[in-house]
Amino acid sequence: MAVYNSVTLGKLYIPAGSFVRTKRDTTEDSFHTEAHSAPSQRWSMQVPAEVSAAAGEAAVLPCTFTHPHGHYAGPLTAIWRAGEPYAGPQVFRCAAARGSELCLTALSRHGRFRLLGNPRRNDLSLRIERLAAADAGRYFCRVEFAGDVHDRYESRHGVRLRVTAAPRIVNISVLPGPAHAFRALCTAEGEPLPTLVWSGPSLDNRSNATPGPAHGHQVTAELPELTHDGRYTCTAASSLGHAEASVYLFRFHGAGGASALALSLGALGLKALLLLGVLAARAARRRSEHSDTLDTSPRPQAQESSYENLSQMGPRTPPAAMCSPCSP
Repeated sequence: MAVYNSVTLGKLYIPAGSFVRTKRDTTEDSFHTEAHSAPSQRWSMQVPAEVSAAAGEAAVLPCTFTHPHGHYAGPLTAIWRAGEPYAGPQVFRCAAARGSELCLTALSRHGRFRLLGNPRRNDLSLRIERLAAADAGRYFCRVEFAGDVHDRYESRHGVRLRVTAAPRIVNISVLPGPAHAFRALCTAEGEPLPTLVWSGPSLDNRSNATPGPAHGHQVTAELPELTHDGRYTCTAASSLGHAEASVYLFRFHGAGGASALALSLGALGLKALLLLGVLAARAARRRSEHSDTLDTSPRPQAQESSYENLSQMGPRTPPAAMCSPCSP
């Protein structure tokens, strides 16, 4: 008996020569049991229908199996595929030598896939580290025993991995539209796919947006025409949270009233503008301090003459005679 997430997988009994597929669905978990038996072999494989985990965290894909050999100690190989059974690309593979319970990893996509179970104990459970949105999809486990070509089995239904992520706005911008108008675009991602709502001048907190097609885990909404200057905010919301970002539209009108320029500032753009303002203020302060330093520096003094410069006198006249005492 194996236990996963407080759900017990019961033992499966299959008469020889039968083909059995069963599915058990519960509110919390869904397990698929696939079994095939022939006169010379009996195989079964149990996997959950779906596993859900958050992006950035780890996920465990359970997989257990039964085989016709009461105990198998020969060489074996454990394999996991993505996309489709039998033909999908392998994301993990390991091999165990005869008599060994250690399955040596031969393939691990991006180094994030590792075997959590023990194939000698009929457990092929896989752990995926640092989940990304691209990891979402269906996975199929497979075991191969050395020897007979029939001593191998692969899950047909597989387990669906769902990678959840809170909403995140990946792009927001204002673009030129027809007839000198402007339009705004907002793209967000998340799982489940978020709902986008625009708010801003003249929108009365209503969207007025044109939803675009969803691509994978991304969705885009457009405001086809911005009729007023001001701040326009895009909000992305889902059951896991919400995110928002804004753009600012300012149209400068020339003498003829024609729109000359539109300026859009996202979250980063506004920070850049504030940074430029701070740098400009610092530069102005430094120039002012430098000017004050020049004004307070000592000025050169004119030299005092140690003699009388006679050349600065008026027209040349003979100097008055000086006598002491003078006689008439």
